[in-house]
Amino acid sequence: MKDLIRRAVVTVMTMLARAVVRRYQPRIILVTGSVGKTSTKDALFATMKPKFFVRKSQKSFNSDIGVPLAVLGVPNGWGNPLRWIRNMIEGALLVLIRAPYPEWLIVEVGADRPGDITTSLAWLRPRIVVATRFPAVPVHVEFYDSPEAVRAEELAPLSWLLPGGVAVVNADDESVIAVPLADGVDRLTYGFHPKAHVRASRFKTLTEDRLPRGISFDVSFLGEKVHVVLPGVTGRGHAYAALGAIAGALAAEVPLEVAARGLAEYEEPPSRMRLIEGVHGSMLIDDTYNASPAAVTAALETLAEIPHTGRRIAVLADMLELGAYSPDEHEKAGALAARSADIVLTVGVRARKIADAARASGMAPESVLSFDTALDAAQHLERMVGAGDIVLAKGSQGMRMERVVKALMAEPERAKELVCRQDAEWLVR
Repeated sequence: MKDLIRRAVVTVMTMLARAVVRRYQPRIILVTGSVGKTSTKDALFATMKPKFFVRKSQKSFNSDIGVPLAVLGVPNGWGNPLRWIRNMIEGALLVLIRAPYPEWLIVEVGADRPGDITTSLAWLRPRIVVATRFPAVPVHVEFYDSPEAVRAEELAPLSWLLPGGVAVVNADDESVIAVPLADGVDRLTYGFHPKAHVRASRFKTLTEDRLPRGISFDVSFLGEKVHVVLPGVTGRGHAYAALGAIAGALAAEVPLEVAARGLAEYEEPPSRMRLIEGVHGSMLIDDTYNASPAAVTAALETLAEIPHTGRRIAVLADMLELGAYSPDEHEKAGALAARSADIVLTVGVRARKIADAARASGMAPESVLSFDTALDAAQHLERMVGAGDIVLAKGSQGMRMERVVKALMAEPERAKELVCRQDAEWLVR
């Protein structure tokens, strides 16, 4: 019964969204990929806002229901039937009574199950598609026949581009850079690759009081250069998000300097490599929104390189929805953790393979600890962290690793502002 009601809501909301697109004909930018979609989407909004009336998808709502919400400009009703009825009324009024409407829609699309993009969202016709990254083993792979099937689903929006459209692709990702495009579709590349059209250089981790505080880098395009500073985050993933956003804005004819200036207003989404002051003078790297092999690798590589005066502590939970790839990918994470961290804590049954691999890779047994839940790990960490320690927390959404971050925050009252899944709907789960 619940599924039937959901399908009915999705059907009605999609019908209204399609009617709104037909009536107002906004130019659409789709953001797709396995890694970094939400950060790129939010950064793209910041780069375009100075020039255009623009709207973006909220949070990470990128599904068959999330996309209509973005088009209609209404909130998620969650389990509140009155809110959904109100959404439908507001959508109908938007169709019937002309109102001010954005020139551009920035819509994040994602694939949890086969058909999530190709079947549910093929009614979208983008002017620009920004493709982020497509790793060898993507998240949600257990629901597909192969990693290649996931990539085909996520790359589908590139084939929806009409002549005159622009495919904005990551020059450092070989799996996407060579994807064929329709005649008349332009390709604009971004990344650290020397041949990227929108190229980053001089990447640097910013420090203060000998702790990481942000990142900076230069961006070049057609002889122009701007300097970008992103406080409160770490890792090259945020540089890629900014680069993809700038490239997307350039495709929409926003000048480079204007796009870079817009990034000054960019607020990174919670729990994506966010730097948060921790208890006892520690620094937290909150990357707890979700986890995939590629994202865990990137986070651990950042931890290995980050300036620090204390210990580097990796708190790693299960990576879910990997199917047959799960054992190998957890073992790979453990071997990398042994090279990247001084102490490793794991959470969950699958993550015990991370612990085993870390020990097998040479970590002292007393430096590798395993726990059943995030709260168990948090209680141990509260007693052990000290000044100068860097604590990376990461795991799949279902492992609720944001609880570790909240327990270790120097200012836990700011959790709703800084940490993911702090809405009432999540706190009771």
